[in-house]
Amino acid sequence: MSDHPAPVPPQRRFPLNEDWLATIVGLALLVLILAGVVPGWLVP
Repeated sequence: MSDHPAPVPPQRRFPLNEDWLATIVGLALLVLILAGVVPGWLVP
């Protein structure tokens, strides 16, 4: 028996779930539209 447990492999580098990822993407799109980088008609 070993005294050290087996190392757990990391599943993801940044543990973000889908809700937070969608929020960040939505805010980034809003900023790009307000800044005039992306035209408003392009994003539904």
